[in-house]
Formats: sequence, C-alpha cells, structure tokens
Amino acid sequence: MASVTSLTASVHQRLADALSAALPEAGTADPLLRRSDRADFQANGILALAKKAKANPRELATQVVSQVTTGDVIKDIEVSGPGFLNITITDKAITENLAARAADAEGRLGVPSADEPGTTVIDYAQPNVAKEMHVGHLRSAVIGDAVGQILEFTGETVIRRHHIGDWGTQFGMLIQYLIEHPHELDHKAAAEDSAKSGEEAMSNLNRLYKASRTLFDSDEEFKTRARRRVVDLQAGDPETLALWQRFVDESKIYFYSVFEKLDMDIRDPDIVGESGYNDMLDETCRLLEESGVAVRSEGALCVFFDDIKGPDGKPVPLIVRKSDGGYGYAATDLSAIRDRVFNLKANSLVYVVDARQSLHFKMVFETARRAGWLNGDVKAFQLAFGTVLGKDGKPFKTREGETVRLVDLLDEAIDRASAVVREKAQDLSEQEIAERGAQVGIGAVKYADLSTSANRDYKFDLDQMVSLNGDTSVYLQYAYARIRSIIRKAGEARPAAHPELELTEAERALGLHVDQFAETVAETAAEYAPHKLAAYLYQLASLYTSFYDKCPVLKADTPEQVENRLFLCDVTARTLHQGMALLGIRTPERL
Repeated sequence: MASVTSLTASVHQRLADALSAALPEAGTADPLLRRSDRADFQANGILALAKKAKANPRELATQVVSQVTTGDVIKDIEVSGPGFLNITITDKAITENLAARAADAEGRLGVPSADEPGTTVIDYAQPNVAKEMHVGHLRSAVIGDAVGQILEFTGETVIRRHHIGDWGTQFGMLIQYLIEHPHELDHKAAAEDSAKSGEEAMSNLNRLYKASRTLFDSDEEFKTRARRRVVDLQAGDPETLALWQRFVDESKIYFYSVFEKLDMDIRDPDIVGESGYNDMLDETCRLLEESGVAVRSEGALCVFFDDIKGPDGKPVPLIVRKSDGGYGYAATDLSAIRDRVFNLKANSLVYVVDARQSLHFKMVFETARRAGWLNGDVKAFQLAFGTVLGKDGKPFKTREGETVRLVDLLDEAIDRASAVVREKAQDLSEQEIAERGAQVGIGAVKYADLSTSANRDYKFDLDQMVSLNGDTSVYLQYAYARIRSIIRKAGEARPAAHPELELTEAERALGLHVDQFAETVAETAAEYAPHKLAAYLYQLASLYTSFYDKCPVLKADTPEQVENRLFLCDVTARTLHQGMALLGIRTPERL
C-alpha cells in the first residue's frame, strides 16, 4: 500500500502551484501553511513574498485565490487581514482521506517510510556492572527505546548499543577481594527464576562491592594489590578475566530483570560495554597522534580546543591516554565511533546521555571530526536529557538522602496503577488487574518522561502520573479502552466510511488531527523528539473525548451516521495504539 498524502500536503501543493501561477518570478514558494482556529488552515507566506516582489499583499492574495480550484479538497478560501489566506476543507475530503489511511494493508495508517533511510546507531540504557540501577538510569533507557522504535517505523536501520560500564579500577578491587575471600562465591544467584535471580544477583554483587570498597579504603596493602589486579585484567590474565566475566554475567541477569519490568527488549548482542573496544584503544591513540589531532602534554596524549577553557581561563584538554599509560573514557568513546562508522557503516550516531556529559561529548565529537571519522556523511548527536526531580523540585532522593533504586520506583508505580485499575475495573479478574496494573504503571512512568522535552528536568510525581485527568498515559489508555468498548457494543453495526455525510465541528476537528499522524511521526523522528509525538497523542485523546461528549455514536440519527462515527472511533483507536506503541507503551483493550 502506498503512503497516503495528508490533507496538509494536498493543500500546500495547491497553494504553492497557485502562488507560482500568480507570481512566476517567485519560483516554488512556500505558502507557510499551518492549522488555525479561524479556519482549518491559514497560509501566511504571501506577506513575505509580496514584500520581496514589492507587490500589494492583499492584491497578491486575491490573485492566488483566483488560481485555486475549490470543490474537491478545498471547500472555501478567503483573504483575511493584510494578506493571510483562510482555508476550509470539504467534509468529503476529510472522510476519504481517513478511509485511505484505514485501508492501508500494511497497518501503517498510510504513514510513509523515509525517502532515504540510513543506518543509525543509538547508544542508550548504559548501566554499570556490579552496581544497582537507580532513578538516574531511567531516562536514557526510556528515551532511547522510544527513539529507536520511532526511527525503525520510518524505515531507518537501527542498531542499538548499550555501552555498559564494565571496565576500570573498581574491577581490580572486586576481583582481588574475591580471590582473597573465595567462600563469598558460594552466594552465586541461581539463574532459574530470572526475576528473583535478578534481585539476588544484584544483592550479592552489592554486598561484595561494599565489602571490597571498605577494605580498599581502609587497607593500603589491599589497595596496592587491587591496583595490580587492574593491570592483570588489562593484560588479559586468564584467572582475572574469568572472575571479571562472572561479574558481568551476574550483572546481566539483574539488568534483564529490570528491563523486563520496564517492558523493554534488550538483546545480548546489543550490549557492547567499555571492554568491547579494548583492542582498538592503542590504534585509536596512534591514529590521533600521527594525524596531529592529539599531542603529548606532560606525558599524556591530549586534544586541545580554542573555545573550551576551565574556570582559570586555561584550555581544558580531552585526555585520550593518561601519563601513566592508562586509558580514560575518551579513548573508549573515540574507538566506539570508529567501530560504528567503519564497521557498522552508520550515517547517524545518537547518544542518549545525561546533559552533564555535554562538554565531554562536544570534545569527543570535535576530535572525531578533526580525525575525519565524522564528516558530512556521518553525523553524531548527543540527545542530552535533564534530571529526574522529586516533588520538592530537588534531585530525587530517598528520605535518608540515598539515590532511589529504579526497581523500587517501578514497583511503586505498578502498585499505584493497580489500585486505580481495581477501582475502575468492572469485569476484570485478579490476574487481569495485575497485568493491566503493570501496563498502566510502567506506561505512566514512561509517558511522564517522554511527554517532557528531553533536555528539561521533570518532577517524578506518582500521584500525578497515575491520574485519570490531565496529560497522562492513563488518560490515553482509558480513551483507547473506551473506544474498543464502544466497537464491541456495536453489535451488527460495523465501522464504515461515508464520505457523503456532513460532519459536525467535533468530527471535523478529530478527523483533521488524525490526518496529521504521519507528519508528526516524521517530525518526531527527524528531531529525535518523542515529546512531540506524546503531545500529538494527548491532543488526539482530548479531541476524541470532546467528540464522544457531543456526538452520540451508537445512537446517531441514521445507520450511515452510526457506521461513520464507528469508523471515526476505529481510526482514532488505531492511531492511538500505534502512537503509544512507538513510545513503548501498551494500550490494553479493556480497563
């Protein structure tokens, strides 16, 4: 099924043609079309064109109107104010357009694939081995997962990368502790029951981490042995590597249990941690030094930038290799760029990373550009996100001032949502209430995150998130379930489009908004901005609520009107379902 041309695109094309006819010297001019509360659309591009051509804008607007054919798509077009055009669409065009979307055999609602899809590597959900995931890990996972799904829907090839923290000093400490306390290994979690073993694996690792840290901080001799163990790890000593692998495997059991709770599909081949680039570090440094991009300074290999200075006004370098020969994050991140560009053949690299890392990535990307690894054909972008705040507007902490464990947060969201579902549930079993509670609770957490522009901080307020009123996923999920309920109750009546029928204001507003789904998806994908899709879906649910209040569906005046309103319900539900799925949120059929 070919994609469906939106009404916006149809009107835009007709106005552009009329502009070219009225003012041939303008070439292909943009009528600057947008939705309006005065009419269905307003075009205000004529003012700038008239100014350029030294013409009277109202006269030019009148000439453009005379070139537009009305009747099939455009019902009415009139000049307003100093030279705006107000455009009204025919009811028939709205219904026919929605019918074409509903008939899309691929189930894509007529959403086109990108003209020239490429390959995007998206780096997100980067927990640390042997450490619990906390609230700070939430946004990278949720935003990255949504952006990946949206890009894939537009036809992009998406390669996911989870750059987990699985290398460095703390592993020397952990491994040395285990070697000296071998009985601690008896606590290995059983991997049969993954949810339980996830928790067990982490509490085991947590205990080991705390014990080794205490020893590391209090015993100088142990500290020396632990540092030596890091050297053994980097040199590939078999015993050291085997214990390291054990930590990684046990951490993965835990990661998977958390991601499963978040309703995310994280695959093993996509987890390529810091250790995955070890073999490239030497060569990365050699290439940077030979090309003159990096220079030695006080024994370290550094890259300097004119515009990046510290508080003392001196240049802050990116240290690729330390003076003791050790590698920092920069060497790993630059090696990862080489791998993603030259081995994975990516055109776009997207990093879903905390805004506090912005300076680091600015320096890394600039270094990669100077080295020729990033160029006009390959772009890198940090999708920087803000902080999760508590209700008090301060960074989210427990009452004791500790970082909030992600699992505790998700469990509480599921509990709250289950209570809301139980209160509203009429004919759901306990098992269904638990299942819906998880879908509503996790949806609430994801939507609160995704409906905020990524670079802004947002308040984590569970009372607000699971509210049935306002801009929440629960409101959207209930709108969807309500539509499915109406369609189930329709009995013999089936959704069917009737383009010959006149539409009410509420029907028109809903139909025009549904038609904008494809454009919203394209804009969301181009800007890596899931909040734009979330805003569209909230508006869709709000317009549906208004339609539902004003337009009886099953008790409409004629059988044709019943079918047409059922059709409007159905295409709205399918749009809500598809849009929410792209955000990684489930839409239960009954609530």
